[in-house]
Amino acid sequence: MFLFSKGASGRHVSFPIQQKSRQSQINTRGYAAGKPSKPKSVIQPFPGEFSGPKMVTTVPGPKSQELLKQLDQYQDARTQHFFVDYAKSKGNYAVDADGNVLLDILCSISSHSIGYNNPRLLEAAKSEEWVTALVNRPATGIQPSSTWPALLQKTLMSATPPGLKQIFTAMCGTCANECAYKAVFMSYQHRKRGGKPFSADELQSCMKNQPPGSPELSILSFQGGFHGRLFGSLSTTRSKPIHKIDVPAFDWPVAPFPHIKYPLEQFAKENRNEEDRCLQEVEKIIKTNRMPVAGMIIEPIQGEGGDNAASAYFYKTLRNIAKQNGVFFIVDEVQTGVGATGKFWAHEHWELQDPPDAVTFSKKMQAAGFYHNLDLRPSEGYRNFNTWLGDPIRALQAGVVVKEIKEQNLLKNVQVTGAYLKDSLFDLQRRYPNLVKNVRGQGTFLAFDLPDGAQQGKLLSSLRQKGVEATGSGATSIRFRPMLIFTPDHADIFLNILEDSLKGMK
Repeated sequence: MFLFSKGASGRHVSFPIQQKSRQSQINTRGYAAGKPSKPKSVIQPFPGEFSGPKMVTTVPGPKSQELLKQLDQYQDARTQHFFVDYAKSKGNYAVDADGNVLLDILCSISSHSIGYNNPRLLEAAKSEEWVTALVNRPATGIQPSSTWPALLQKTLMSATPPGLKQIFTAMCGTCANECAYKAVFMSYQHRKRGGKPFSADELQSCMKNQPPGSPELSILSFQGGFHGRLFGSLSTTRSKPIHKIDVPAFDWPVAPFPHIKYPLEQFAKENRNEEDRCLQEVEKIIKTNRMPVAGMIIEPIQGEGGDNAASAYFYKTLRNIAKQNGVFFIVDEVQTGVGATGKFWAHEHWELQDPPDAVTFSKKMQAAGFYHNLDLRPSEGYRNFNTWLGDPIRALQAGVVVKEIKEQNLLKNVQVTGAYLKDSLFDLQRRYPNLVKNVRGQGTFLAFDLPDGAQQGKLLSSLRQKGVEATGSGATSIRFRPMLIFTPDHADIFLNILEDSLKGMK
C-alpha cells in the first residue's frame, strides 16, 4: 500500500504507490462486492502537477508552527491547520510552509475548483482587463465600469441556474444569504401592501426598529443547516452551538430535517415516511408560527452540519409547499454549487417544475451573490445595496472558472470520478464495517461516518500526517470537497492512504 523511506528530517514518511485494480462487481444495492475497476480519466493531467504526496515533516511543521506564533500575536490562530505556500502549490496539491506536499480534498472548505495555479487563470491575470479591474475597484452600485454589463453577461450570467435571469452580486456566501433574506422581506411586504407606497407610519416606525415599518417576519431554516455567521444568516444556522453561543438571534423557526437511513434502497419506505413527517411539520410551522414565514432556506446537502441530504421528492414537495403558501424558496448553493455534485447546480438533480426564487453562491465560483427571479428585485433603489456590490476582479475570475468547467468537460470528470470514489468507499465500508458507515453524496461531494467524534479526529490527524488535507462535517463525518480536476488517479492515491489509516485504527 505504501513505500516508506526517510525524509529530510530523518523520520519515516510514506509515499503511496499504485495497486492493481480488481474487477468490480456491484450488487443491486450499489455496494462494491470487490474493489471497483478504475475508469479512464476524461480530462488531461494538470500540467506540472505532483505525482503524489511528499511528507518531510509532521503537520504543522516547524515553519508553520513559527508562523502560528507570529500570527497569534495579533489574530486568533487556533483554527489554522498549516500555512500554504500558494506559489508552489499545483493542481490538486497544496504545498505547506515546510515543503510538505499534500493531496488537498478540503480546498479551502470547497472554495477551489480548477486547480492551484491554473495556467488559464495565471494567463488571464496578466491581461490589461484584470490589471485595470484590480487597481480601480469601483462602487459598483453607483460608479460601475463601462465594461460591467458585458462582463456580467459573459461571466456570472453564463452560469445562471435554470429559470433565473436576475443577479445580485455580493462579497461572500454569508453576505449572499443576508442580502437574499432582505430581498425576501422587501418583496413580501411589497406584495402585502399591494405595491402601494410606504405609509408615514411605516417610515417613522422603522427608525425605532418597531412595526409596522420593521415588521415581525421570519426565515424558516432546517436542523443541521449552515448559512453563515452574520446576524440574519446566523439566526438560520443550526449546525453547531459553537457558531451561535453568546450571540443574540432572531426568534425564527426551525424545521426538522429528515434523518435518512442508509443504504437508501434498503430503507426507501422508512425514509419516505420520515420525509413526509418533516414536510408536514414545515406546513404546520408556516401556518402557525407566531411571526409570518416570508421565506425558507435549505442546502441541497448540509455541508457543515453532517453532509445530510434527502430525496428529490422531499425538495420538490418542499418547493411546492413554499409556493402554495406564498413563501419565498431560497436554495443555498454556497458549498454545493459550481459542479461539485456532477451538475453545475446541485438542485438541478431535483428536476423542479418551478425554479427556486433565489439561489445563493460563493466558494467554487470565486465570486458571491444570488441569482433570483424578478419578484425579488426591490421596489426602490438603495435598499439592497452596499459600497462594493461584489468585485469585478472576482467576476473575471469566475468567468475563467465557468469557461474551464465547460470547455474541459469537468462536470463529466466529477461524475466519473465521483462514481468510482463512491463505489470504492462502499468497498471500504464492506471491509471495515466498524469504522466506515453511511457512505453518501453526489459527484465528488461525498461523505462517510465514523463511530464517534474521537475516531473522526484520529482519522483526520492520520490522513494529514500521511499527506491528505481533509476535514470533517457534523460530529462524526469525513467530508470530501476536492477540486473539479480530481481524477480517478487522485482517488486511488487518496484511497490507499485512507485504507492505511483505517488499518491503524482497527
